Amino acid sequence: MAIKVLVVDDEPPILALVKTILEPLGCEVITKSDSREAAQLIDKLKLDGIFLDGGMPHLDGFQLTERIRKSNSNRQVPIVMLTGMDDAETMRRGFKAGISFFLGKPVTKDRLEKLFKVMRGSMLSEKRRYARLPFHTTVTCEVNKKTIKLGSINISTGGMLIEPSEALQVGQEFDLEFNLPEVKNSLKVRAQALHRHPKDGVGVKFINLSVEDGQAIERFISGAM
Repeated sequence: MAIKVLVVDDEPPILALVKTILEPLGCEVITKSDSREAAQLIDKLKLDGIFLDGGMPHLDGFQLTERIRKSNSNRQVPIVMLTGMDDAETMRRGFKAGISFFLGKPVTKDRLEKLFKVMRGSMLSEKRRYARLPFHTTVTCEVNKKTIKLGSINISTGGMLIEPSEALQVGQEFDLEFNLPEVKNSLKVRAQALHRHPKDGVGVKFINLSVEDGQAIERFISGAM
């Protein structure tokens, strides 16, 4: 599964160069030369990594980073600032805004590939955190002292989508139990219903996942990805 990366720079040659370097490394690269369009995309699309220019018209790299850190889906994504300025003040402003890494201009293949290797782990973690893996098993829910059995539709490291049920109301907390392939003991977690749709199902969030259970889910998703 490709790592989804956004590159934002008002210089088309730099966009083309970064895309050419990143694609052979397993990235799906989206490019934007207008930071305003990038800001709109950030609110609509989940990304695994973002590269952006420090100095751009309209929203500069610092302002765009602040927007990213306030977004619902991309607030924790690794962000690289491409800049020709390497002074302490620029870096201070960047880290304060939420920049993860700096890459000096002019961008070279060797330096970008080395940086990509450093940040690849965090980008894959971001992808796993939001990945929705198709997953069908029986889920036992204890709701208001009643036991109901439903089928799961998909799973992520933070929750799952299960079959529609009138017994689960948005905001309601309940106990949930299910099994993962090749895991001996069933997972027992506290969950909360986040949204409910008559056709799509009920989206639930895990709210007290143990470290052991969390690692088991992450291994399951990583193996499938």
